[in-house]
Amino acid sequence: MMSKKSWSLSLLSVLLLYIGFMPTMYGASSTSTSSADICSTNTKVRKHYINVSVATLWKQPGLERKLDAPSLSSPVDMKKWTSSMSSTTQRRWLTGKTETQALYGQEVRLLQVKGDWAQVAVVGQSTPKSKYGYPGWLPKVQVSTLSTINYSQCPVAIVSAKTALVYNADQTTKRIEVSFNTRFPVIAQEGNWMQVWTPDESKSWIKQSDVAVYDSLKDIPKPTGADLVATGKQFLGLPYLWAGISAYGFDCSGFTSTVYGYHGIVLPRDASAQIKEGTAVSWNDLQPGDLMFFATKNGKGSVHHVSMYIGNGQMMHSPKAGKTVEIISINTSAYAKEFAGARRYLD
Repeated sequence: MMSKKSWSLSLLSVLLLYIGFMPTMYGASSTSTSSADICSTNTKVRKHYINVSVATLWKQPGLERKLDAPSLSSPVDMKKWTSSMSSTTQRRWLTGKTETQALYGQEVRLLQVKGDWAQVAVVGQSTPKSKYGYPGWLPKVQVSTLSTINYSQCPVAIVSAKTALVYNADQTTKRIEVSFNTRFPVIAQEGNWMQVWTPDESKSWIKQSDVAVYDSLKDIPKPTGADLVATGKQFLGLPYLWAGISAYGFDCSGFTSTVYGYHGIVLPRDASAQIKEGTAVSWNDLQPGDLMFFATKNGKGSVHHVSMYIGNGQMMHSPKAGKTVEIISINTSAYAKEFAGARRYLD
């Protein structure tokens, strides 16, 4: 397993390095190590990828406001967009109009195009809404279509920092700021830098300290409940964002699915689907990392919220517009009376 503290070369890589065959076509120096030639393959399969740091998917085209412009361009400016929504009313307005988000380099399935907009399904975001992934509309300029090289067998770097900068070949010029949990195929390592593939088919660099690196997604270590809690706590104080799945803002299920997803456990995108996965646990058997669900009609109706139990009678969640990721007592009356069950996803 590769970790953010170490880079283990395969025997083949070592042999290639020994005979001086490690490629320099990616801009790496002679002291770098590269896995591109042994993990990438040529392909004619056309795939679509998000080419902005965070793409916001809408229920339909034409709903956006003027203040949403920074989220609709390429590149996007997530900090400008989220800071421009200075009132709770402006943030609450997004409810029911935006669907989800997708991160830089995430694969999407193209469903249809209408003018400057494309309807896509986010691959890997499980939902009953579509067998292809979570559907929604976004400006088509935020999607790249590629059919050249497949890097799916390469090591993967997962952003572990809240946000991280990706640099051009000179390792000085900044290309893009990306969110926690953004994933890159790794092409090479040079000192404290990782060379990664980006959806415009360029080879860029990211600091090793900002990522965790694994031979494959299957090699992500199984987390403990404490690991999940620690990951979630780094976002305390982050303002709620409907449809959010990034370090620029989460909704309730975006928060829980992202925390679990970073640790290699894929949950459905929405709370109403997350409650159908895992193993049911009772209120008195809660353990750190378990998810707690809340529903209308005093817990008997539709599931509308999810939180993470963190121990000592407390839960952590991203509650609603106007609030931030916070820790509160599980006995808080507004939630306790709507408790609809809890689920455990760790064996």
